[in-house]
Amino acid sequence: MPKSLSTETIALVKATVPALAEHGPVITAAMYKRLFQHPEIAALFNQANQKSGRQIRALGAAILAYAQNIENLTALGPAVERIAQKHIGYAILPEHYPYVAAALLGAIEDVLGEAATPEILAAWGEAYWFLADILKSRERQIRNDLLAQEDGWTGWRRYMVAERPKESEVITSFILRPEDGKPILQHKPGQYLTFRFDAAGRPGLKRNYSISCGPNKDHYRITVKCEPAGDASVLLHHKATVGTVLECTPPAGDFFLPKTLERPVVLLSGGVGLTPMVSMLETIADQHSGHPTFFMHGTASRATHAFNHHARELAARQGATTVTTFYDQSSGESEVHSGFITLGWLFQNTPLAEADFYLCGPRPFLRFFVSGLTRAGVSSDRIHYEFFGPADKVLAA
Repeated sequence: MPKSLSTETIALVKATVPALAEHGPVITAAMYKRLFQHPEIAALFNQANQKSGRQIRALGAAILAYAQNIENLTALGPAVERIAQKHIGYAILPEHYPYVAAALLGAIEDVLGEAATPEILAAWGEAYWFLADILKSRERQIRNDLLAQEDGWTGWRRYMVAERPKESEVITSFILRPEDGKPILQHKPGQYLTFRFDAAGRPGLKRNYSISCGPNKDHYRITVKCEPAGDASVLLHHKATVGTVLECTPPAGDFFLPKTLERPVVLLSGGVGLTPMVSMLETIADQHSGHPTFFMHGTASRATHAFNHHARELAARQGATTVTTFYDQSSGESEVHSGFITLGWLFQNTPLAEADFYLCGPRPFLRFFVSGLTRAGVSSDRIHYEFFGPADKVLAA
């Protein structure tokens, strides 16, 4: 592959931007339809995101963004890293890329009809493989880095549920230890594990769950809210008893706490989005005693509040952590604020001009705080967020 795209290819891809803006989701839906004719490829994807349409919309936005930034691919750097990390989680390999190329080009031809000239298709073929080579190179580097680490691995590994403590009325943790008894790879606080449920009789069902404990060589902990409409969460809550075997890939993700903390840290979460924050807070308590830290969490009520006492114990041990809790429903408790976390409250109670902000929660929560912090002048390099599901541009709008 060339080191850069040809001028002709760039011009032709840019010429398709209006069509992609109009037909993007239709093209991606047609692409997935073609892909899923191959069972071995269909098994790589999270089928729940397909049924909801979230993945189709997210991919449509990603393809459009690629075309719009075809002359400035450095703007896509964060997106490329996020995609590469997801691919590691889903165990996507170089041999899977040709299937996507054929499906994408076929879908463009199907949807655009005569407008998809041979020249347009050739340009998109070149553009696809240019990006694919970037992704494959980064994924190869991640896999090599994993294998170079002590106790690192790639692909699927079997873990047993060792304990399952109940954290609230609707949230349960699962302590996972490797079935083979060997040590585990220490994760970066904030990263997630990707699970498949083939062994539980649900082939094609995959989920990412943030690791909710600090790095260690003994176990991982995931913390799951039971969602009545969530296939994986219901399966875990009702079927994953002590001794159950689950399969996961190595810790992955571009959302994590760095080893060196140069600024005050604000950990802001909504709902079950507190899980990566607890991993970060445990790490700060263990490794960064006295570092200015603000742990802020919003949830519906006491019944849905996980890790309350644990967070306060960690804060007391760490020595410079402030823990603040908001309940949607008034509780009358002196240590709890009623209502939602507001931007005004956040700005008044955190060092806005100097802190690093780490956020995790539902889409509306992230949209509100990411855009609010951006408007308040917080630079993008100080706003870090994780989202459970296919992320898209709306989070930064």
